[in-house]
Amino acid sequence: MADFDPSLLPKRPISDHLQSLRIPAGSSHPPRILVLYGSLRESSLSRRAAEEAARVLEYLGAEVRTFDPHGLPVFDRSSHAHPRVQELRALSIWSEGQVWSCPEQHGSVTGVFKNQIDWIPLQDGAVRPTQGKTLAVMQVSGGSQSFNVVNTLRLLGRWMRMFVIPNQSSVAKAWQEFDDSGRMRSSDYYERIVDVMEELFRFTLLLRDRVEVLTDRYSERRQQAEQGRLTPGLGVGSESASTPRDDRSEDS
Repeated sequence: MADFDPSLLPKRPISDHLQSLRIPAGSSHPPRILVLYGSLRESSLSRRAAEEAARVLEYLGAEVRTFDPHGLPVFDRSSHAHPRVQELRALSIWSEGQVWSCPEQHGSVTGVFKNQIDWIPLQDGAVRPTQGKTLAVMQVSGGSQSFNVVNTLRLLGRWMRMFVIPNQSSVAKAWQEFDDSGRMRSSDYYERIVDVMEELFRFTLLLRDRVEVLTDRYSERRQQAEQGRLTPGLGVGSESASTPRDDRSEDS
């Protein structure tokens, strides 16, 4: 079973992290991270990789929630009120950063994973559930190392207006990398996951209080007088903030 060296990954208060990153003032609550994975199998390796990522993030001091895709209906534009859909959307809005872990299926992401992304709208009234959030991408493969999935996840993250961090994880022959208890074996693949999560943690601390400034756009400022300001996550006190919006892509 793999584990990181605490002497090389010190556990510190959020205030110490802010100071080391030279952030003069910022939110002091633990970074809020949502983890998504792309398989329904009980022994899913993408879920196990996601669990390893969550352990590292929790050790660093993040508050982590993992969404279980079981019971999520197939995206059909007519099931917005489904409890699992509402749960997923609420978690996306709650999060300040996300981890996406997905197996490779026919050279791309699985339908299970894409279905989760399809249910998260770019815009819901005055709320943008993913805009400005940080994102780390991971994939597992049954064969030789591949980057098809992480490349696709990067495209999806960019489309969802997220800040995709530079580092990423791709675990080859993943069935060899986990022991009978479901924990990852000590390897370069495991250390890469630790690296990626440490990077995500820092980027989230750096960006979370600056999202509104960094994503402030002329076109959205122009809408302010008509329907209220569009904000990443929390919305505004306007009628449009509580009015469901058709989940079509913005260019359709």
